[in-house]
Amino acid sequence: MPPTARPLLRRRGATRLIAAATLAFATFCSLTGTAPATAADHVSGRAEGQPPDSFWGDTSSIPPAKNVLTVQVLNRTNGKYPDDQVYWTFNNETHSIAEQSTLDMPANSAGRMYFHLGSPDSKYADFIEFTVGDDVFNGNTTRVDAFGLKLAMRLHAHDGFDAQVGEDYETFQEDRDATWKKFADAVPDEFASLTEVEKPYRILAPGSVPDFREGGKYADYMSGYAKTVGIDAPTSDIFGCAGVLANEAGKCSALNRHVAQLPEDQWSDPSKYYQEAPANYYAKFWHDHSIDKLSYGFPYDDFAGQSSFVSHGDPQYLAVAVGW
Repeated sequence: MPPTARPLLRRRGATRLIAAATLAFATFCSLTGTAPATAADHVSGRAEGQPPDSFWGDTSSIPPAKNVLTVQVLNRTNGKYPDDQVYWTFNNETHSIAEQSTLDMPANSAGRMYFHLGSPDSKYADFIEFTVGDDVFNGNTTRVDAFGLKLAMRLHAHDGFDAQVGEDYETFQEDRDATWKKFADAVPDEFASLTEVEKPYRILAPGSVPDFREGGKYADYMSGYAKTVGIDAPTSDIFGCAGVLANEAGKCSALNRHVAQLPEDQWSDPSKYYQEAPANYYAKFWHDHSIDKLSYGFPYDDFAGQSSFVSHGDPQYLAVAVGW
């Protein structure tokens, strides 16, 4: 994936990944008639943690798109919320899936589709992001900011391409409280506040919680390690790939994964990631509990093809599972 496919947007001091593709990327796709290979392109057979086909329902009944592709939203809350309390919003249009479960998606730049449980403005919410070209879909689930709801996507194209990303099947099967506790038990003590700041609605990414910011008790958690490899950056900038790391995909990802001390040719070896502290254990958790271990846990998590970004030309449908 070209560097232009990795945009960052500054908003209120936070670093956010938007749509996993820029206008330049969409232009590239439209000129070539396809999209470059992504981490999901290697999928063949059943990926690790991939749900059974029954999880996605009867995909043959998804109506054909008049625009670029059809998006179908699925209720996978295990009975916690009925269809009339599962909402999606796109382009200022909001519906429960009882009213309308599909959307004929047009071409658009840096888009988001939001999901809410209970009511259209519920704080139990999350989103996916995408750039849709005239005949290509580029998008991802994201944990760059926070975890709100369990989400998974299945992109299917007319040529038979089929890839799934997002939280894995085991995670969808368990109650949200169990996932919340599992996260709390899995991460080191330094990350404990991530589950508390916006409880019960969101588990925040570490770069946005006070403990890891200037004046916080763990403000030096990553910065000392960074200095040992010649990088002078505050911990919050390392987690957020901001400041001096804003254009340093390799270095920022290596720091978050604790491989920056290794030769650069080993930065793309996932078997070496998160083996020692300090590291971004928030991101590690979502990788451990995602389909094929692919997740967007921090802004440059697409380095070495580890993100939940999926892209393909001539798309047919995108199924989005919303879980509890």
